[in-house]
Amino acid sequence: MTPGDSPLVITSAALRRGGRDLWTGLNLTVAPGEVVAVLGPSGAGKTTLLRAILGLDRLSSGSIEALGAPVVRAGNRRIGYIPQQRPLPRDTSMRGRDLVSLGVNGHRFGPPLPRRRDRERIASLIAAVGADEFADRPVGLLSGGEQQRLRVGQALADDPRLLLCDEPLTSLDLANQQAVVGLIDRHRRDTGAGVLLVTHDVNPVLSAVDRILYIANGAFTLGTPEEVLDSRVLSELYRAPVQVLRAGGRLVVVGAPDADDSHHHHDEVRG
Repeated sequence: MTPGDSPLVITSAALRRGGRDLWTGLNLTVAPGEVVAVLGPSGAGKTTLLRAILGLDRLSSGSIEALGAPVVRAGNRRIGYIPQQRPLPRDTSMRGRDLVSLGVNGHRFGPPLPRRRDRERIASLIAAVGADEFADRPVGLLSGGEQQRLRVGQALADDPRLLLCDEPLTSLDLANQQAVVGLIDRHRRDTGAGVLLVTHDVNPVLSAVDRILYIANGAFTLGTPEEVLDSRVLSELYRAPVQVLRAGGRLVVVGAPDADDSHHHHDEVRG
């Protein structure tokens, strides 16, 4: 594979916030169809990385090339984006299909036109994410999982070759987590899209993950799940003792200090 074949190439990238380096010297080439999970404590710069790829935050140094072109500004519709799951207000009158339609014709000026091709595309997206039963209900009355399925449909409207996911499973129950992961996994397998997925819990996505980018303390490590989720590797990254333990078919990461405070957190990952 040449760099030009990759949906995402990050070269010698660095970004500073508040007088400190979130990350520096980051080199990452995402292959077509590859899923890279981005892990790390709060404040490590995971969401900021996605914002830089979207052209919303500027690098301190280095470069980002998305879909064969340098990222110089925001607004590339060929990049799909799935945000964190945040419930919409209950009085939101927009229907579920209207939310999906924003991904199809929301970039046009003026009210959406009832084009036949657009209607067919919206219907196919709704079917693809399993939303037929609730597509005509007010979106504010839908569950968090139902709303997130619709957001996935919206993000896939243009068949993106690069899909950015910012903790898309937050607050979802296990069944809906598995459903959303399945939709993302199917899209990358069917289209060869590269996927960068920020998550605080790798458990629900580990079966679909090819590599992990773990950011902490202004540094990072990159490799397969087996290479990264290792006591020695994470201890070196955090510059503090970290243990990766196996318990009941799961791996438990113990003692990783949070970048934002002096407490310790426990992360679980499927073994």
